[in-house]
Amino acid sequence: MYKFFLIILIIFFSNQLCFGAEFEKIDLKTAIDIALQNNIDIKSSEMDLEIAKNNIKISNQLQNPAIKTFWNFGRACEGNPNQIGLAQTIELFKRGARKNLAKSIYNTASHELEYNKFQLKMDVSEAYVKLVVAKLLLNKNKHQQTFHEKLLKISNLYNLKTEDENLDTIEAKIALKQIITEVNKAKANEKTARIEFNKVINSLDGNYDSVDIELKKDHDAIGINIPLSLKKLPPFDDIAEKAISNRIDIKIAKNEVETAKKNLTVVSRQRIPDIELSSGYGFQPAKTSPSNKFESGAYLEASIVNIPILYTYRPEIRNAKLEIEKANLKYISTVNKAKRDIEIAYERFVTAKINLDSYNDKILRESEELFNLFEKIYKVKKVDFASLAAVEESYQDLIVGYSAAISDYYIGWINFLREIYSDNFVFESEKI
Repeated sequence: MYKFFLIILIIFFSNQLCFGAEFEKIDLKTAIDIALQNNIDIKSSEMDLEIAKNNIKISNQLQNPAIKTFWNFGRACEGNPNQIGLAQTIELFKRGARKNLAKSIYNTASHELEYNKFQLKMDVSEAYVKLVVAKLLLNKNKHQQTFHEKLLKISNLYNLKTEDENLDTIEAKIALKQIITEVNKAKANEKTARIEFNKVINSLDGNYDSVDIELKKDHDAIGINIPLSLKKLPPFDDIAEKAISNRIDIKIAKNEVETAKKNLTVVSRQRIPDIELSSGYGFQPAKTSPSNKFESGAYLEASIVNIPILYTYRPEIRNAKLEIEKANLKYISTVNKAKRDIEIAYERFVTAKINLDSYNDKILRESEELFNLFEKIYKVKKVDFASLAAVEESYQDLIVGYSAAISDYYIGWINFLREIYSDNFVFESEKI
């Protein structure tokens, strides 16, 4: 009996661990805040920035001193002092160059953290929209299933009168089985979208779900600054300069050019010799001193070290110059690609708007009214099931297409914002 209850407890807690996870419903703003605070990848990027900050201090370091001693033995002790002191190497024109290079690397790390945070915001927004759409399509399919179940009941009532299964009942059963398959697919898509949403947030603190909202054509229910009321979008040439001005990757590429130049300065200054200063205490015991007295004093020594005679750092300097050329080419390439990427994203958004505008509110309303009318007519057996099913399928295709068009519009706008690196872009015609 004891073993039996133990097995039951193990099964219960295993189910709780595997399947008992609850999802907290949150809006988009909350999802972005949670992701920025708890995302593991962002925390890693913040560590990179802290490392770059510490490297500034490292680059400004002074050389540590050395303890030196000079001790005489045997006959060499006669007339020669013993010495003990410190030696210090003083770098000339190197620490400042290293520090400037480290600061430039820190600026790049700062831009990269900003880039990663912005991309995370866009990723969360896109995953949120996809989850909302997946839930909407699941609801549509469930509504379809309920409708077909109702039709099957009506067909069965006709069968009671005729005491024979008619063609409508057979068609209703087939249609119901088909829609159940679609519901199961929609459930799987919704679960996948929810998993992807939590994957993007990438937090160890909880599991999240979107709130129950409906995307509509004329207003934004999610909270994205999307130009829903704009009648006509301007041509790309009118917004190109404004759209490209905020790109963080261009700022990073430009900063990499400056970093390469500062690195050339650091490498070139390796040719400058350093100075080594030594000073300390010297003394002669009485038995080795010419005066037969204990003699003592101080000494000072200066040396020029690291003179670039045997090695002149030419390969390093040549490589540093090549790095500048490469960074300049990367900057030009980044700007050129950025213009193309923005134009592609904008054209896709314009296309999504055109597709969305093709779904007229009047057509949607009249399609729903026609479908409801056919449903009423079918109940009194004035139309066959095939005709009703055709109208129903046409109406559902319209709804699904409309949902997909709104989804494409939202995601198209998010991808446009992603390419221009701005979450608050406003067209001039939208300003009051």
